[in-house]
Amino acid sequence: MKLGDLFEVGVSAAVRDVEITGLTADSRKVRPGFLFAALQGAAAHGRDFIPQALANGAAAVLSGDGVQDPGVAHVIAEEPRRAFALAASRFYPQRPTMLVGVTGTNGKSSTVDFLRQIWASAGKRAASLGTLGAIGPSGVIDLGHTTPDPAAVHATLSALAADGVTHAAMETSSHGLEQHRVDGVSFDAGAFTNLTQDHLDYHQDMQAYRAAKLKLWALVKQGGAAVINADAEEGAAFESGAAVCRLNVLLCGWRAPPDAGLKISEVLPHPASQTLDLIWRGEEVKVELPLIGEFQAINAVTAAALALTLGEKPEAVWAGMAALKPVKGRMEHVGASKIGAHVFVDYAHTPDGLDVLLRAARPHAPGRIIAVFGCGGDRDTDKRAKMGAVAARQADVAIVTDDNPRGEDPAAIRKQILAGCPDAMEIGDRAEAIQKAVAMLKAGDALMIAGKGHETGQIIKGVVHPFSDQDVAKKALEA
Repeated sequence: MKLGDLFEVGVSAAVRDVEITGLTADSRKVRPGFLFAALQGAAAHGRDFIPQALANGAAAVLSGDGVQDPGVAHVIAEEPRRAFALAASRFYPQRPTMLVGVTGTNGKSSTVDFLRQIWASAGKRAASLGTLGAIGPSGVIDLGHTTPDPAAVHATLSALAADGVTHAAMETSSHGLEQHRVDGVSFDAGAFTNLTQDHLDYHQDMQAYRAAKLKLWALVKQGGAAVINADAEEGAAFESGAAVCRLNVLLCGWRAPPDAGLKISEVLPHPASQTLDLIWRGEEVKVELPLIGEFQAINAVTAAALALTLGEKPEAVWAGMAALKPVKGRMEHVGASKIGAHVFVDYAHTPDGLDVLLRAARPHAPGRIIAVFGCGGDRDTDKRAKMGAVAARQADVAIVTDDNPRGEDPAAIRKQILAGCPDAMEIGDRAEAIQKAVAMLKAGDALMIAGKGHETGQIIKGVVHPFSDQDVAKKALEA
């Protein structure tokens, strides 16, 4: 594709016909004929990597002001991140015909995966994109981030469309929205799950965090749908934002109106499932959901509301909900002991996420709730004592261990957590903590291992060590 076809402005006549064979913001991935986007990052500026990009064969460079002439075609944009995203959308124009974006602090991964499953159950060729990668009919593509860079977003959508995918749902993180990673995507519908404390190391305060999430509505087609969790504390703000963008709001959850939303009227928990009594457009329906936890019910209902508002028949949606499988690392049932204690792994890594997880387990466990958790290093420090306080309040036994310490001292992180739960056990070695928790299980207990979910490594001092909560827990149960 010619350089002039990728950008609306910023390309001089002399270089409009330069042929571009690919585009990336990672100088290591540049190949001959590529456009290199020299963007400002959190730790470094892309301009420092222009020499490497040129050595690898870059035919053009995109940047903001203040970057010297690189000696090849140079595109200068007022908002280079947005310009890069729009260029990527033009370079990879193919995409599924139905697109949904989901934002929120917790529940994004489950919601997009549940929607994919509901669509697939209804006979659609569907995919989901996010933290767990791009999951489609032909397998999984690792994306690296909840919302990857624009080139990866649009290349993946194009690849899915080429594979025959017609319906796709994707997570849209606050970082991704703030950094224009999904600009150029036009969603048919969007959804908001909830907003609780997270990522304040990046956004600084909740107001900025909320503003980043609200950017989703501007990417939904006018007249498209905005599905909102009616029980979320910030729901009203997202309703107002959707109205400003002229979207059709559909509420779901306990507080949803029975005649104009998807309302939960009753939930009956079972040891490994729950019965949902729902009301859709004034009509009552009973769904046997093969998942536990009220928050999983909300995620499933949000996915169902999206499917319904986008035209799926109600009976097909209810059938899809009844066949849902849990998402890896999201209230995932790992196994049970011989005496009837159950072990779960979950990604909960915020105060609200941990609170919701532990409260959700209570109706399904007649015995004790045992929680094993930690906090990530080089991230929001304010939430650590708060997570400790949640565990002290909601768990019968709390074990504080290491999560991904990254560059921080693990003992210092644990100390901050223990300020909120001074009576908790402290076992720094995560494998040992899980083994100890499994060993203390009694009949009717539930062990909740929180924080890492689907992850298969533990990050310590810049090194990723192979580690899986699921594998360690399974081995402990077998022993």
